[in-house]
Amino acid sequence: MATRQVLHQQVRGDPVDVKNAAAKNRRALGDIGNIASIAGVHGVKPLQPPANRPFTRNFRSQLLENAQVGAAANKKKINVDKASSVVDLTKKQEGVKVDQKKPRAVVKRQPLKPIEVIVISPDTNEVVKAKEKKQNDAALKKKVTYSSVLDARSKAASSKTLDIDSVDKDNDLAAPEYVEDMYTFYKEVENESKPQMYMHTQPEINEKMRSILIDWLVEVHIKFDLSPETLYLTINLIDRFLSLKTVPRRELQLLGVSALLIASKYEEIWPPQVNDLVYVTDNSYTNKQILVMEKTILGSLEWYLTVPTQYVFLVRFIKASIPDPEMENMVHFLAELGLMHHDTLMFCPSMLAASAVYTARCFLNRTPAWTDTLKFHTGYSEFELMNSSKLLAFIHSRAGESKLRAVLKKYSKPERSAVALVSPAKSLLSPP
Repeated sequence: MATRQVLHQQVRGDPVDVKNAAAKNRRALGDIGNIASIAGVHGVKPLQPPANRPFTRNFRSQLLENAQVGAAANKKKINVDKASSVVDLTKKQEGVKVDQKKPRAVVKRQPLKPIEVIVISPDTNEVVKAKEKKQNDAALKKKVTYSSVLDARSKAASSKTLDIDSVDKDNDLAAPEYVEDMYTFYKEVENESKPQMYMHTQPEINEKMRSILIDWLVEVHIKFDLSPETLYLTINLIDRFLSLKTVPRRELQLLGVSALLIASKYEEIWPPQVNDLVYVTDNSYTNKQILVMEKTILGSLEWYLTVPTQYVFLVRFIKASIPDPEMENMVHFLAELGLMHHDTLMFCPSMLAASAVYTARCFLNRTPAWTDTLKFHTGYSEFELMNSSKLLAFIHSRAGESKLRAVLKKYSKPERSAVALVSPAKSLLSPP
């Protein structure tokens, strides 16, 4: 049987065996900062050399036995301390009982002097302010909903005024909680984009030429199947540009087709192409001319295209009149007839829209001709609309005699209730 070589166990403090390869990497504990344990340092006694005691199994069992004996002694000491504390507590309780049996001396208390209380009445203004603050806090805690806003607005109107937005309270696109504020704003800014009476500043064009241009634009509008917003914005751009710039006669149609291109880009999803507009002008103008005029219009108007046109107010006022299809077509017919005449520029868009509704109700014998609901939402009384309504009635009475029949043909068709064939009201035929 092979024997294993017994290695000598190095004792701490013995000199290092240089020949032993493992001893080369061994470091003394004194080298890692344990200076207090290094012999020879000032103020520290040199350590005694450790006993050369091997760590055997017998020595380990002896240490374990000593630890168990020490733990038993500590446990016994704890029990003795607990017993002594119980005895001390019992003695204290017996002493308290003895003290309770002794009679106590009665101490007479002096009667308390009455304290005079001064009541200060609160200031009346402070009470009022406190109540108002309490009411305001309660009001703020209430949950504001769309229906509550609509109910408040309907109560603010007279009892005879109908709530025309109640049917749209669940329609987010109708924005019923903001619509009144929107139209209040439109009426405040409509005069900023209102064209002026400009014919006296145009040496080469007149009212008849303007009417011919708009009649042709109505036909182009129908041919391309564009939205009503596009037509009204086109006429607004033309009139605003002519209010600022002098246009020669040969460029009037170019102005109209370029304004239609701008309005189509603003309102339509698929606007007509420039080549299409060149075609409808019978190649009177080139692509480049239309684009140059487009740039000239935008520069002159400073790109101000978001304006409340007459159509914006027509939509709201027709809704307030609780219309049927015949009534709605009649209003649009009168409004488009008014677009062709320069004299209507003396009235603001909201008044023209309200006059179209009033004139249509008179033509179709709706009673009453002007309701409280219409007065509330339009902001105009029947008396205020009389002059503009008579002008529309007069234009309608002359429409059959005119050679410009685009609007008349458009509203003579059955799908538009043939409202162009309705006779005007006699009460409005007197000159304005």
